[in-house]
Amino acid sequence: MLKRTLLLSIFVASVFAACSPAEKPVENKRSQVVHPEWSKNANIYEVNIRQYSEEGTFKAFQEDLPRLKEMGVKILWLMPIHPIGKINRKETEESRGSYYSVADYKKVNPNFGTEEDFKNLVDAAHEQGFKLIIDWVANHSAWDNPWTENKDWYELTEDGNFMPPRGTDWSDVIQLNYESEEMRAAMLDALEFWVREFDIDGYRCDVAGMVPTDFWENARVELDKIKPVFMLAEDGEPELLHKAFDMNYAWEYAHVIREIAKGEQTFEDLDSLFERDSKRFPDNAYRMYFTSNHDENSWNGTDPEMYGDNFENFAVLSATVKGMPLIYNGQESDLDKRLEFFEKDEIEWKNYKYADFYKMLLTLNTENEALWNGDFGGETIRVESPEGTYAFKRKKGDHEIWVAINNNSETSTISFPEWNQDKLNVYGELVGMSEFSSIELPANEWIIISTN
Repeated sequence: MLKRTLLLSIFVASVFAACSPAEKPVENKRSQVVHPEWSKNANIYEVNIRQYSEEGTFKAFQEDLPRLKEMGVKILWLMPIHPIGKINRKETEESRGSYYSVADYKKVNPNFGTEEDFKNLVDAAHEQGFKLIIDWVANHSAWDNPWTENKDWYELTEDGNFMPPRGTDWSDVIQLNYESEEMRAAMLDALEFWVREFDIDGYRCDVAGMVPTDFWENARVELDKIKPVFMLAEDGEPELLHKAFDMNYAWEYAHVIREIAKGEQTFEDLDSLFERDSKRFPDNAYRMYFTSNHDENSWNGTDPEMYGDNFENFAVLSATVKGMPLIYNGQESDLDKRLEFFEKDEIEWKNYKYADFYKMLLTLNTENEALWNGDFGGETIRVESPEGTYAFKRKKGDHEIWVAINNNSETSTISFPEWNQDKLNVYGELVGMSEFSSIELPANEWIIISTN
């Protein structure tokens, strides 16, 4: 929770930041993807239409756009909007089923509203300054998708029957066959349909790594002919970022911070991860950092369950390291229950306890160039700090920011960096400064200091 925001006018004496030894940067191959201009300082907010409101409709969600604009949200990612298959539906035939079992790639789920309702939502989002992307499931379809009339569009068992994706328990879906040129053409046509007819701004692509890379690379070229699109891959490897996708998931980061919260890994493990990733990923590619999303919440737990007293610390970290921050709907209102994945399970919005907290983070991320995405922003430079704490700084042009979090159960003293500024913005909670050379950071607290 944001404790306070103040402007300090100070004379900064000669103070020094103790930085960990840095290795010579590895020369990465640059991605050939041209990011949409508007994405360079964007953030992303995941929307679960079914659970967002009592009605669970496009219209009901549209009414909340002004609140999300006020909070600083830039990209709206809607989980799959398509009709859900009925054959082999999870958990029961009477349940709402998995959003990722697509019964028709060119229609909307009637529980959410009509095509006109969706178009109105996209138009309203654009009028209020948002970009809107939708979830896309290209690896598999529902058993009762009309494409099943073309049996060669699917991978089949030795007996010639449809089959779920290999190595999964996804019994409600069947594997598409990317050796079929006709199926590829139909999938591309469906992708183009929503961009051309509804003016959406791109896609979040489910299990993107299970689909051949060359399909995505061709799809990106064709979609960009309609308008510059933004493509997010649910995948953690570099390959898809070279020619097809703007951004992918920092899955390993999400795993590491959960383990740190449980005391099973340390911040040294996080440093090692960042070092490995700096060698593996193109400098100009975007990575998506998060503390929760629909999978994390439903299957791994709520923010309090996963992060305990240090939830805010990891939210701050995810919003300020080199990448784009994601917020899952409800996090701004202290979402403290695991939302059912296959059933109706409405978010309890309560009093928006963390709305100001996220507004501060998203506003900083948008306005402070040091925090911009990819190489539009500054590099993350680790600053030495006591065990159980994490501190770093980032700089781009005249913009500089310093972040520290304290996961310990007692106050920690952290060295304060040297600044060539006489005015600093301070966000968070601190016990005090010692001649501006160090800070006393309370237990389970965070601080952000910026020059702009």
